[in-house]
Amino acid sequence: MKHLLGNLCRIKMVLTCLTLSSASMVMAQSQALPVIQQVNFKKDTVNITSFGAKGNGVFLNTQSINKAIAACSQKGGGVVLIPSGLWLSGPIELKSNVNLHLKRDAVLQFTDDFNQYKLVEGNWEGRPAWRNQSPISGTNLENIAITGTGIIDGNGGAWRMVKREKLTESQWKKLVSSGGVVSEDGRMWYPSEKTVKGSKIKNAGVIEAGKAASDYEDIKDFLRPNLLVLTNCKKILLEGITFQNSPAWNLHPLLCQDLTLRNLQVKNPWYAQNGDGVDVESCKNVLIEGSTFDVGDDGICIKSGRDEEGRKRGIPTENVIIRNNIVYHAHGGFVIGSEMSGGAKNIWVYDCSFIGTDIGLRFKTTRGRGGVVENIYVNRINMIDIPGEAILFDMYYAAVDPIPLSGEKREAVKAVAVPVTEATPQFKNFYFKDIVANGAEKAIFVRGLPEMNIKDIHLENVTVQSKKGIEIIDAAGIFLKNVNVITEETNPVVHVQNGTNININGLQYKKGAELLFNITGEKTKGVKISGTDVSKAQKTSAFSEEANKTALEISK
Repeated sequence: MKHLLGNLCRIKMVLTCLTLSSASMVMAQSQALPVIQQVNFKKDTVNITSFGAKGNGVFLNTQSINKAIAACSQKGGGVVLIPSGLWLSGPIELKSNVNLHLKRDAVLQFTDDFNQYKLVEGNWEGRPAWRNQSPISGTNLENIAITGTGIIDGNGGAWRMVKREKLTESQWKKLVSSGGVVSEDGRMWYPSEKTVKGSKIKNAGVIEAGKAASDYEDIKDFLRPNLLVLTNCKKILLEGITFQNSPAWNLHPLLCQDLTLRNLQVKNPWYAQNGDGVDVESCKNVLIEGSTFDVGDDGICIKSGRDEEGRKRGIPTENVIIRNNIVYHAHGGFVIGSEMSGGAKNIWVYDCSFIGTDIGLRFKTTRGRGGVVENIYVNRINMIDIPGEAILFDMYYAAVDPIPLSGEKREAVKAVAVPVTEATPQFKNFYFKDIVANGAEKAIFVRGLPEMNIKDIHLENVTVQSKKGIEIIDAAGIFLKNVNVITEETNPVVHVQNGTNININGLQYKKGAELLFNITGEKTKGVKISGTDVSKAQKTSAFSEEANKTALEISK
């Protein structure tokens, strides 16, 4: 009788935890979405041809386009029209109250003459740095837009280095024959000697006291610009345009507010190094909807500065809605980090599809970043053919491609606890529901730090067909409800290492699985399983030598 009462108490405790988890999910999803203020322009229209622009692909239209934008802004704003044609240009600077509008058959292509791009004080991967001036930029502006259905091309192939492993033999030969420099080991192509020199310098371009732009001239070509950079701007609209072929990141709003990206096509070659789609950094009130990304690095990415510089800035990315988007090739479909030192919070992602992204939902950081990522709500996500993890949380990001190249060897992470400081990052309060993935290397991977576990992750109604199942390391407060993992490898289906308060209800898995639960780590405790038919597995559980067998509790 005493034994029965004890079991009933444990069952009640599990059900209470799961009820609280579901209640938390409902509460999170019912929160009001942020309101993003929209742009408004005068109807006055200025055609760039009125300022001498020529769309023949040869004439350099830098001055003509910039004069048209400046004149429009000075008269109170309106529309600057780029009509049909191939418009070659150097850097364009946006102005307040101006909508730069491209016709459907307009292509705005930026020159491959590096001399047209001066070195300016900018930002690179979360740090103040000297960079070549971006093809399109704007600072301290309000009420600005780029709209239409035309194409903006950054001519990125002139800037980017390329890894040999990412091209076919014929593609590699064609690239080498075009000029540039091949590395001594024959594995990398560089556009110029200046690019080679810059690649050998740690933190190249990072701003240092007492140094001017002229001190970086010998590595100038290496300091690739992002295609579009908007800094400290308010009320922004990017709509309908195709942004493609960027030298580095495609779209980089930094310290902006009330930003709308709608119905965009954002494209880069799949091998484009640092060829992100959009990196929203330290911005507030953001809407990204109806857009398609097919790029060389992360697709839709949230950032907020890097390490000490990011913490000193102390401005999170917050109040973000990401909906009805498609991401094809990318290192991650939706991504937070790894430069998240200012934090990220209150982000809603729903009704999106990721097709062939290296990782589906990707949350990455590392020691030294600091910052808190919290209150992330993800609903109704579809994924197909994910080479890596469908869902990944990793606090050991190492700045390498998520999928190792052929023959590449990587050392296993050594988990050793270090003291908690302001440089210790935190991930907490994630709520995921209705996630489907058909094809992945691993279904779910959660890896925190020994000194700072990933906390409070809620996953409900998740179905993943993958090679491997679920791995939870150094995490606390993980709630899985109605999770179905259909895996090729079933030894184990679920691995928990130094995890605490792990609640799994209604787990489904392949009948005949070799091992259902593998429990390791002396810190593992409170792994509670309910509503799961463990009899379908050949073996229910296994424990490492240091693990306590009381860490796992299974109830019907």
